[in-house]
Amino acid sequence: MPQTQINCPNCRQPIMADVTQLFDVAQDPGLKSQLLSGMANFVQCQVCGYQGALATPIVYHDPDKELLLTYVPAEIGLPRDEQEKLIGGLINQAVNRLPADKRKGYLLTPQAHLTMQGLIERILEADGITKEMIKAQQDKLDFLQKLSGTQDENARISLIKEKESLIDADLFSIMGRLIETAASTGDQESAQQLEAIQNLLIENTEYGQEIQKQSAEVQAAIESLQAAGQDLSREKLLELIIEAPNDIRLSALVSLARPGIDYTFYQLLTDRIDAAEGEDQERLSLLRDKLLELTKQLDEQVEMRAKQAHALLDHILQADDVMQAIQANAAQIDEFFVQAVQEELEKARKSGDLETSAKLNQIDETLREAMAQPAEVRFVQELLEAPDDEARDQMLNENPDKITPELFQMLSGLMNQVAESGQDEQLVEKIKLINRQVLRHSMRANIQGG
Repeated sequence: MPQTQINCPNCRQPIMADVTQLFDVAQDPGLKSQLLSGMANFVQCQVCGYQGALATPIVYHDPDKELLLTYVPAEIGLPRDEQEKLIGGLINQAVNRLPADKRKGYLLTPQAHLTMQGLIERILEADGITKEMIKAQQDKLDFLQKLSGTQDENARISLIKEKESLIDADLFSIMGRLIETAASTGDQESAQQLEAIQNLLIENTEYGQEIQKQSAEVQAAIESLQAAGQDLSREKLLELIIEAPNDIRLSALVSLARPGIDYTFYQLLTDRIDAAEGEDQERLSLLRDKLLELTKQLDEQVEMRAKQAHALLDHILQADDVMQAIQANAAQIDEFFVQAVQEELEKARKSGDLETSAKLNQIDETLREAMAQPAEVRFVQELLEAPDDEARDQMLNENPDKITPELFQMLSGLMNQVAESGQDEQLVEKIKLINRQVLRHSMRANIQGG
């Protein structure tokens, strides 16, 4: 996006900034997340150091949800006729981009909003997120703030018991983001405090106990599959599934070993059902029904994500600037997108579509470069592979230049990723231990430097 010269909102000196006034999410889906996250029209002044959102008129357009929203900040004092001229021009741009059959009645009645918060709430409402849900989110944030401001552990536990109704998956997700943010900014003290609060929530709430139970069952499923190793056959997998003590273990096994649950597997299970009698036969029949439903759900999820990846790829291929489109949609790029690129590249090569092949090759090369391991990732891997604390201490002593904010950010992100997956509690603890070791070395270096 070309930069625009503006006057700094604080010192009024001319500066360059990225200014977006038309948020047409049909043309660029990434604009929506920029607006909702508060990163749109965020300016930094090199003269006075000011950082903040730029007050500017905007138009938000989402044809799929038939949303045409406008907002003109009162503080800029724009006269009514100039407002109408500017907003009208932006709306015309959005309308002109639409095919004739997509130009519907909602375009004639744009919804004006007096505040940016009101506009954001309307966008969220169209996504099924009500004001009540937003308030619930704020209540959770206020609760975490109170916990952070309470230093006595017993007082924290009392507060947790009092507000246990607030503790759910959403709250733990918020905590994960807060921990990651604190670590990424180098605020290790806050990150560790939040981790301590998170542990109290897990240990002292019904939902936390459920998380522990699920984590234990998933870990047990992993260990049982690992124990089988190269000898894991469909017959062995069938035995593990039949012996699963609960639905959590069963779901974990199905998710981890989905490729092995095929026609041959079901034939083995059917043979077991036919050979069984009475209650045992009924139990195995019910198990087959459960497996069919679980695999159906998994396959539908994979299919949906694959379709989303192909739709995103189509959007990027149609963009005037492919690289800019990739950057704008970086948060949505995952392993399904990478697979979609490979599939479409193969199709383009077979059909002789040179133009599409060139664009896809460009995307593929960009992804390969992005996936190349940075130095921090390699160093984290080396720390994880070290046999003991002493070996890690030696590595840290020999590589002081690698103890950087990026390293802390990498460890925190990895820890949260593994913890949220619920797949390896031991690995989470190991990462926490490494993080503490790195922190000690960092503090020691700072003290010596001081």
